[in-house]
Amino acid sequence: MTVPPYQDDVENNEMTNYFNSPALDVSVAFPQATPASTFPPCTSDYYQIDDLLTPEEQAIRLRVRECMEKDVAPIMAEYCEKAEFPFQIIPKLGALRIAGGTIKGYGCPGLSITANAFATAEIARVDASCSTFFLAQKQKYLPSLAEFKTVACWGLTEPDYGSDASALRATATKVEGGWVLEGQKRWIGNSTFVDVLIIFARNTTTNQINGFIVKKNAPGLTATKIENKIGLRIVQNGDILLNKVFVPDEERLPGVNSFQDTNKVLAVSRVMVAWQPIGLCMGVYDMCHRYLKERKQFGAPLAAFQINQEKLVRMLGNVQAMVLIGWRLSKLYEAGKMTPGHASMGKSWITLRARETVALGRELLDGNGILSDFLVAKAFGDLEPIYTFEGTYDINASFRPASITGIASFRPAASTQRSCL
Repeated sequence: MTVPPYQDDVENNEMTNYFNSPALDVSVAFPQATPASTFPPCTSDYYQIDDLLTPEEQAIRLRVRECMEKDVAPIMAEYCEKAEFPFQIIPKLGALRIAGGTIKGYGCPGLSITANAFATAEIARVDASCSTFFLAQKQKYLPSLAEFKTVACWGLTEPDYGSDASALRATATKVEGGWVLEGQKRWIGNSTFVDVLIIFARNTTTNQINGFIVKKNAPGLTATKIENKIGLRIVQNGDILLNKVFVPDEERLPGVNSFQDTNKVLAVSRVMVAWQPIGLCMGVYDMCHRYLKERKQFGAPLAAFQINQEKLVRMLGNVQAMVLIGWRLSKLYEAGKMTPGHASMGKSWITLRARETVALGRELLDGNGILSDFLVAKAFGDLEPIYTFEGTYDINASFRPASITGIASFRPAASTQRSCL
């Protein structure tokens, strides 16, 4: 039997007259629950952990929360969809006076590590991409970095060397008056628009890893955006090419003479990165808490069903444990007692629990759990790169046995041409 063609296709071969109509505003399309553009109140501090903070730390936390809910929440879904960075928020983040974190002097706020951690969490609670942007500000040019008048990036990872960063191939060759950098970097956040790039390269004389400050538009420098990401889409991760880039002697970072020196920065970075999934899960819990009370099915709010209550309680328990681990890690750092094993355990365990928490949130929001308008889908994608960067879960987990038993577990035997079969 021959199926006749659709009549409209035969007559005019046109789409419907509403095919290209703009999408309904989500508050009109789904009026039963409030989207994340109006951010939910914080309801995740069940164990009153805020009481552990000093009045100054509490004030910083509330100041950051207010800014993020007011200035970032209304636009985050739009910029996530476009995979663009909202440059208009940079002055507002700068006005918070939290960039530069724990550094004292040079125009930086000199925060406690705990205050810096909770500020990071409050940014990530609303948008994890913004917290990644915030954490990338390091090193020189501190007065302008502290106000976000200058923006920087951290160039360590390479296409061939991610977890094995100490084996990086980018080179720095000494010449008269400075250094010549050659090589390639990948996944470098902010790199397409920053004012200064902190580049790590191998000194061809000593074979040790040194750090260098490269200014934007330096001859031989290019940075291009990595496309098609599913997570941290607002962050402009880039590929960096260094083709005989000259760096003056005064722009070599002092105190970075080996990978061991770089590792000291990575240790504290893992503490701060561990607070990103903490904040992200706070936001997911807050969103689910409100959604379950607003959304009705079978004549009752979703919050009335025991299976949903169990999931919400499990999420809340995870958040309490994650915050307490992060808080203790911060206090160990402040006391000078934190080890690389502490940092690795914190980052790996917290991101593992965060994965579970966000997955539960995704289930609770049913169909709206795949829309960035309701935060959880966006957080679901954002968590994946956080689970991976600053050491994957597996790499960080492998450091723990070494710190406990004294036996390294993460470096396999050198490969040979002989088959194992």
